[in-house]
Amino acid sequence: MRKNFIIDYCGFIIFRLFGPLIRSLPKSCSLFLGKRLGELFYYFDLKHKQICYSNIKTAFGAKLPPSEISKITKAFYRAFGQNFMEIFFIPLINKEYIKKYISIEGLEYIHQSFKRGKGVILLGMHEGSWELSNIICANLGFPFSLFIREQRHPRLNRLLNLYRSQKGCKLIQRQNQLRQLIQLLKNNEAIGMTADQGGRSGLGVKFLGKEASMPQGAIKLALKYGVALIPAFYTRIKGPYVKIIVEPPFEVKRTGDIEVDIRENLQRLVCVFEKNILKYPQEYLWTYKIWKYGKEKNILILSDGKTGHLRQSETLGRIISDYFKNKDKRTNIEIQEIKFRNKFQKYALTLSTCLAGKYRCQGCLWCLRRFLQDETYKSLISIKPDIIISCGSGVALLNFILSRENFAKSIVIMRPSVLSTRRFDLVVMPQHDRPPKRENVVVTEGALNLIDEDYLRKQSESLIRDTGYRLQATGMRIGLLIGGDTKYFHLDMDKISEVIKQIKSASERWSADILVTTSRRTSLEVEKVIKEEFKDYSRCKVLVIANERNFPFAVGGILGLSHIVITSSESISMISEAASSNKYAVVFNSKGLSKKHRRFLGFLTENKYIYLTESCDLSKTIEYIWQNKPQIRTLRDNFLVAEAIKKIL
Repeated sequence: MRKNFIIDYCGFIIFRLFGPLIRSLPKSCSLFLGKRLGELFYYFDLKHKQICYSNIKTAFGAKLPPSEISKITKAFYRAFGQNFMEIFFIPLINKEYIKKYISIEGLEYIHQSFKRGKGVILLGMHEGSWELSNIICANLGFPFSLFIREQRHPRLNRLLNLYRSQKGCKLIQRQNQLRQLIQLLKNNEAIGMTADQGGRSGLGVKFLGKEASMPQGAIKLALKYGVALIPAFYTRIKGPYVKIIVEPPFEVKRTGDIEVDIRENLQRLVCVFEKNILKYPQEYLWTYKIWKYGKEKNILILSDGKTGHLRQSETLGRIISDYFKNKDKRTNIEIQEIKFRNKFQKYALTLSTCLAGKYRCQGCLWCLRRFLQDETYKSLISIKPDIIISCGSGVALLNFILSRENFAKSIVIMRPSVLSTRRFDLVVMPQHDRPPKRENVVVTEGALNLIDEDYLRKQSESLIRDTGYRLQATGMRIGLLIGGDTKYFHLDMDKISEVIKQIKSASERWSADILVTTSRRTSLEVEKVIKEEFKDYSRCKVLVIANERNFPFAVGGILGLSHIVITSSESISMISEAASSNKYAVVFNSKGLSKKHRRFLGFLTENKYIYLTESCDLSKTIEYIWQNKPQIRTLRDNFLVAEAIKKIL
């Protein structure tokens, strides 16, 4: 409130003090000053410039490179400065001024529309010097009223309304003045209205490629009262010389279904303005959140090629999609795998990102063009996301740059490399990474995953259908999830042999079915042993060798069908999935794990999410669980993240 008061008070003083001075200068001189003022805004109004650039990028999609979008952004600010300066000219507007400086293309369409005798609505958008264009319309020889709403700066609002009324504009307030508006139309007069910025009460239609909220009032009046709709567009030719483009009367179409008629006619009307906006992009007001109230959100997932990281990102994407679904909004999720030119370029990006600022990257992207493969770079600049998700330190840097480029929300999973967590809107970090205590950091106990009751049911059905497994109503089912080697970890052959021996022993004792899957990281030696031991073993009902035939539903299906799930210890993602499945999760211990990994296993064991055991004790652990049926504890990470998402969206 205090900020608005200061702006209102200072703005009022500036208009009263400098208005006479600016009007006394030659028009070309005043507009030259306006252009320089616009450039000052361009260099110092960083937040609105970011919004402006982002909106222009959305409008033009992949048609223009970042450098061209930056040029249009700067051209807009220059035009905006000139249009702002023209507000001071309003007291000078008369027929002589219009004759000298204003050319009107299509004026005959307005006069022809009055012959219908049902009133005329002159429709414009927030583009060009729309205040000046309103005064021009009031001086063209026909009765003209302007449909306005109160602004949040009362002193400036009163001064502007004084300017308007002194130059022939009759004013109609939007609040409780609908009857007066209808009466003026019945009297065959003209009304000035805007066709954009519908706000919360508007109707969502496609505008420049994406759904935006647009006002319905003009279309409703045309459908109900037969009012003529005349779209008009304002563009500057040079200096004070401007052109108003009057389009032919917009013919509304009627099908008898009022809701369909409003939506389809509004969409067609918006398309009329689109062509001029794309032709004269510097004229449109790009500095507000055009698509804020649209029901379409785009999510970009940056993938580093690691399956576990991608699954976590997809989980977060689903959580966000569920949030928007509850808000009656749609989401489009796009996955882009990041490919660097070479390993050195990956490290070079790290250094480059350290020098990046909050507003510095937008329109540049030199580092991406230089360090990423051409195909990856072209794909990234052609996408306009609202939210960017990444998992892993390598792609967190790209998340930061691209979120600044697109004015998008940035959400990273895991510690974001060398960057501070403060640079992101939300950081999802597991407790074993020792996260800092900050408002934008949500701490999870394991890795995010897609596991829930519905997911497990669908995955189980798919596994049964494709493997022909006949599910028994009674008896134990033991799931075995085998991972594989990593950069610092090797799955020991003797340990695998012992694990198989222990599981077979438990299976014989409790007449249990065994369901087994390997991963793509599983070594050929381990795969060979597993096939030899389980292929012809009567109690092994499902055997999936991922590198031979990979079922995407193998892990989820086994988790859904098993009572007890046994996993190798090297994969945080796989263990987190098991601990989220509402099944007994048993992890057989191994050597060669990092301290961070040990912290993870220790935390889950201490809180009884998993049973960490030596491979030689697996049979005993299974026996203890099956006989005592202890309470199952499951991870609640998805719930914690969903609550955090609500705060930033």
